[in-house]
Amino acid sequence: MIAENTQTQMRKGILEYCVLLIISRGEIYASDIIAELKSARLLVVEGTLYPLLTRLKNNGLLSYNWVESTSGPPRKYYVLTEDGKSILSQLDTTWIELSYAINTSKKVTENTPNININLTK
Repeated sequence: MIAENTQTQMRKGILEYCVLLIISRGEIYASDIIAELKSARLLVVEGTLYPLLTRLKNNGLLSYNWVESTSGPPRKYYVLTEDGKSILSQLDTTWIELSYAINTSKKVTENTPNININLTK
């Protein structure tokens, strides 16, 4: 149960970053964002993505354009704003720092012999 909770929190923590990364490549439709997240094995449903997109838009990190569709109603395509690009750059730096910390910690753990020390006598 503890591991599942931690895994969920870790995924939530990187979801916003991943969404900004996907949108940074160019104008994109919400269902295409979901497809990319799923292909990256970050399973997300519309009920999770749409509130996140709304929050990012309300915070000025993205905007959208309505594009007419030949097979139904117009579609909303998302793009990063200049503020969104700036925040993404900051998140890139944070990701590099976190990746370094994790990889360094794993190396220390992997290279440390498993020694049991009894400190109670």
